[in-house]
Amino acid sequence: MNFIEELQWRGMIHSMMPGVEEQLGKEMTTAYLGIDPTADSLHIGHLVGVMMLKHLQRAGHKPIALVGGATGMIGDPSMKSQERKLIDEETLRHNQQAIKAQLAKFLDFDSTADNAAELVNNYDWMKDFSFLGFIRDIGKHITVNYMMAKDSVKKRLSGESREGMSFTEFSYQLLQGYDFLHLFREKNCRVQLGGSDQWGNMTTGTELIRRITGEEGAYAITCPLITKADGGKFGKTESGNVWLDPRYTSPYKFYQFWLNVTDADAEKYIKIFTTLPKDEIDALIEQQKQDPGARPLQKRLAKEITIMVHSEQAYNDAVEASSILFSNNTADALHRLDDDTLLAIFEGVPQFEVSRSLITDGTRLADLLTEHAPVFPSKAEFRKMTQQGALSINKEKVTDATATASPAMLLNDKYILVQRGKKNYFLIKIAD
Repeated sequence: MNFIEELQWRGMIHSMMPGVEEQLGKEMTTAYLGIDPTADSLHIGHLVGVMMLKHLQRAGHKPIALVGGATGMIGDPSMKSQERKLIDEETLRHNQQAIKAQLAKFLDFDSTADNAAELVNNYDWMKDFSFLGFIRDIGKHITVNYMMAKDSVKKRLSGESREGMSFTEFSYQLLQGYDFLHLFREKNCRVQLGGSDQWGNMTTGTELIRRITGEEGAYAITCPLITKADGGKFGKTESGNVWLDPRYTSPYKFYQFWLNVTDADAEKYIKIFTTLPKDEIDALIEQQKQDPGARPLQKRLAKEITIMVHSEQAYNDAVEASSILFSNNTADALHRLDDDTLLAIFEGVPQFEVSRSLITDGTRLADLLTEHAPVFPSKAEFRKMTQQGALSINKEKVTDATATASPAMLLNDKYILVQRGKKNYFLIKIAD
């Protein structure tokens, strides 16, 4: 597999330095990608870079994931309008371990082959540097004029930000450049991978290597910043980032995000976020054109990436959960849902809170669903719709207008799902 050709047909190359393709064709090459450790989970915005590393390893080269413990303490000014908050070492170490566990789903760290993936933290080599030592041994090799010419610096100094740029942030590109120099020396790392917004920082690294070692042979490859077909920001929902950690984004919501992308985005994303071969993707694109309503691209994209990030079981659970809204034979599945998935499926439906005593005391459903949780406007309407088979509790039809509530109705001991007609759902939450 040719790494560059693979990325090109997948639309994953924005720019690359001359000579990098020859380097990759000549020998097993080590390349690294920097990852910001300011959270203890990656989000899907990180995945383009992570997939670059994955394809690199698949092509027989050696990937290094660099957790920016030192640079994360400073904050990259690239494309940012204000300085970020700094974090402490304990938090960074915690975040590093969490990120490695997620990366292990994409990269093989345990292989005995020469191209086993590695995780490094630039804090480990930056922490012992003195300020005087750094500016004397490293800083003197890059001029201020060179640093000022970078877009990330120019934009912050051009008046777009009222806060300007601190010296701390200004030094960021020099620190990132030193990372490349360190890995070049210690691990014979020849290539840096990153997003197109990192080009300025990455070329500072290649320039630093050239000036200090006198050697050529350090290169940069960037991927495009992913956007939606309508120009909107990729990876954001109304509730924020789509995270890889199920504590922050449930597997159901993760699956739904990919399932609901547009046709145009699905065609682009399936190339970037899966390892499916070109002929299989081309066949799926053709199927989509023939029958857009069947949405084969979205379904396959959501399946591949949910299994890769979570598990096949999580994918199967998400598919089953998704069917609950559209099927009548899902009472058993409903009882198997965990709280997070249940609430995610019925996010936005009207919710009522009632006392547990109403359930344990056997309150009549007619009273419960009109007076305490007004699903129906009146008892007459309740009786009429119940007799017509238009009332379901937890996806099971109720036809007895005199029926009473019972603890057996509770999902996870604290919810009751009420369905009025075909499309109107209500969630009753039990308060202790």
